[in-house]
Amino acid sequence: MTSTRAGRYEPQPQGHRAFIPAPFPPRDLALNSRLQALLSAADLALGRLDGATALVPDPDLFVFMYVRREAVLSSQIEGTQASLMDVLEFEAEMERAERRVDVVEVSHYVAAMNHGLARLANLPLSRRLICEVHGVLMRDVRGGEPKRTPGEFRRSQNWIGGASPATARFVPPPWEEVVRAFADLERFLHDLRPMPVLIKAGLAHAQFQTIHPFLDGNGRIGRLLITFWLVEQGVIARPILHPSLFFKENREEYIDRLQAIRDEGAWEDWLAFFVDGIGQVATEATTRALEIVGLREQHQGLISSRLGKRSPNALALLDHLFRQPILGAKGIEEALGVSQPTASALVQDLESIGLLREFTGRQRNRLFSYDRYLDLFPGAASRA
Repeated sequence: MTSTRAGRYEPQPQGHRAFIPAPFPPRDLALNSRLQALLSAADLALGRLDGATALVPDPDLFVFMYVRREAVLSSQIEGTQASLMDVLEFEAEMERAERRVDVVEVSHYVAAMNHGLARLANLPLSRRLICEVHGVLMRDVRGGEPKRTPGEFRRSQNWIGGASPATARFVPPPWEEVVRAFADLERFLHDLRPMPVLIKAGLAHAQFQTIHPFLDGNGRIGRLLITFWLVEQGVIARPILHPSLFFKENREEYIDRLQAIRDEGAWEDWLAFFVDGIGQVATEATTRALEIVGLREQHQGLISSRLGKRSPNALALLDHLFRQPILGAKGIEEALGVSQPTASALVQDLESIGLLREFTGRQRNRLFSYDRYLDLFPGAASRA
């Protein structure tokens, strides 16, 4: 350790050293010219994303996939092996699907994000909201048993890397320090003094990861914190950014940059990395939004020209496929409120013009995929 700017390591009675955070935020933060340039570029990228989203007739059609992709990416950073396709298949046949632990974990991440976003309508980003979200994330899955205290701050020591605190790469604050440190973070979020939104998001995420207030799920909750903050501040109207895409693609640097804050006080280097990443994923999201708009217009035209009088139901199904690109005939019946024969006829129509594909090979309980849409999300079938 070469700096106490972010905190200090203190020996503990158990023989290891734990990190004690300094007062937060750092009072000597320097928004140097490099960081200012990256911040300007990221703001422009977010502005373009906002403009692209405005072109989408119904942006809520597409939130379903964005949320699930972020859930998969964030979970893969923690070692979960489920792919986006795994999750979509699981949700398409919830009652019959094998309850693989990693898929259920991602499904709970989706529920946690949706819960947090809904609560932001009447509850500020706070300890209460974060604990509620953690309770949803950790219910009934690995690490979610009662001794892991879902929804509650830890009351024992945790660590990152290694078999014990003595051999860990990083030991967060002792549990007695967690409430104080998190109170500093919460006050910072609610401080009305001017600060660029992305700088505040980057500082808050890093400090949350350092505090590590829960026994499990800290990485995922810390990345959700970014989305919640950007939505609460009106930077994005919907959760269509994938910060976890950048962190997953740069996983080692992500971990190293966070550790360098603790060891070297390298706040500015971390912020440059973070802001650059947000700019990159905003650009990616803009490209994706425009591609989705183009695909929808193209396939609406194809349906209208090829299916004639049968187009209305087919167009309604097309819109539902942007929400849920894998589904069975029963799902179509329920989504559109049509009979089983009508649903089967719709499937045949969309198969005949190349918009649906049956991929299970089953005789019963078959599933169909909207491949052209899934192709817009690279690596949808890839696991960590």
